[in-house]
Amino acid sequence: MRLAILQCPAAGGDRSAAEARLTEALTAAGKAGCDLLHAPELMLPGYNCPETHDREARSFDEMCSDLARMASASGCGVVTGWVERDGDTLYNVATAVSAEGAVLAHHRKCMLFGDMERAGFARGTGAPCRFDYRGRRFGLLICYEIEFPELARDLARSGAEVMLVPTANPAGFEHVQRILLPARANENRAFVAYANFCGTENGMTYSGRSLLAGPDGETIMAAGQAPALLIGELPQIGDYPQDVLSIQAQDLDEMQRG
Repeated sequence: MRLAILQCPAAGGDRSAAEARLTEALTAAGKAGCDLLHAPELMLPGYNCPETHDREARSFDEMCSDLARMASASGCGVVTGWVERDGDTLYNVATAVSAEGAVLAHHRKCMLFGDMERAGFARGTGAPCRFDYRGRRFGLLICYEIEFPELARDLARSGAEVMLVPTANPAGFEHVQRILLPARANENRAFVAYANFCGTENGMTYSGRSLLAGPDGETIMAAGQAPALLIGELPQIGDYPQDVLSIQAQDLDEMQRG
């Protein structure tokens, strides 16, 4: 499994610019032999642009058709954030689409962060969002949700070994990348991939520092604060020392029984 993580400036509500950036990254990832491209939260049409979210929202069928076309053309699957319209209600969502254009998973953010999100989006509900793709077991969380140990643990209990987290983490919250993401990976014996924006969007500066953390809590690949397309092989859980993983597995089993 070859994974690409996109870190780019947010489009500020310019949907054409956002689609161009996503298409460019998908094309590059496909040429590099990647199986999956992981893009930020509300990639389409941007995060800190609430005045455009209602105008640029798409229905599930409409957006999935566009993503399927983009993925199929590039030969690379995609996970990205966008604004979903369901009747009169808007959701902050992430969707996974295979390289063949099949919808793999769809997650509506349940833990909304800040006044902008709570005013503009409804809270998602439902079971942990897990999907299988090319022999690996994935789970979806969006930004703030990875900061809650219970949500990551629910995904781990459902069988997810790789947690994909589209995010729009601003500057000043770098402790998430530095401390919380490695902790979530280590305590759940999982990989955590975090795709963030960089630069500034309508007065909000993003922290960048997109990364992939392994089950041992160590960083496998990471970006700085500039635009980047991280590409690397996703290791197997079996590549890690079994004595450490087996102890954690026993502890998890005891918690589930309790």
